[in-house]
Amino acid sequence: MSDKAISHEYLNGLVFDLEKAFWDERGRGCRFRMMEVGRDIYEKDCKDRIQSPDIPVIVHAVKEVLIDKGIAAEVAFSQEDLTLRVSVGGCLHLPVEERMLEKGIEPFTCVPANLIIMGIEDKLNRQVELAEIKCENGVCQLLLVVFDRPAAVV
Repeated sequence: MSDKAISHEYLNGLVFDLEKAFWDERGRGCRFRMMEVGRDIYEKDCKDRIQSPDIPVIVHAVKEVLIDKGIAAEVAFSQEDLTLRVSVGGCLHLPVEERMLEKGIEPFTCVPANLIIMGIEDKLNRQVELAEIKCENGVCQLLLVVFDRPAAVV
C-alpha cells in the first residue's frame, strides 16, 4: 500500500456511489439501514468521552470528536423537550449530500447525527430517530427526535 494520502474528493466519490446505489435499490427504506454508519468511530473515540447520561454532555463529546478528527468544523445544538436541532458546519461529507441533492435525492444518512444518536441510545437507553436533514449554504440542519421511555406496566 502506498504512503500517499487519498483525497477527500476520491473518498467522497466512493461514498456517493455507494449511497446512490443503495438508494436505487431500496429508496427511502435505506435510511433506516444507515443508522450504524460510524459505529466504529463511536466505540473507539466517542463512548469513553461521554462522562454522564445527559444529552448536552453527549452532544458536546461527539462535537469534540468531530472537530478533533476534522470531520466537521462546527457543531451547535438546541433542545426542546424530546426534539434536538443540530447544526453541522464544514462537514467533510457535505459534497456527498450536495451530489445526492443534485440527483433529486434527499440526504438520508449523516455520520455526525449517527454518533449523537448512538450516544443517546447507549447512555440513556432511549430510541432516537433522525427525522430530517437539510443542507444549505455549507451547513446541515438535523432534526433528531428522542423517544420517551414507555411507562412501566403494572
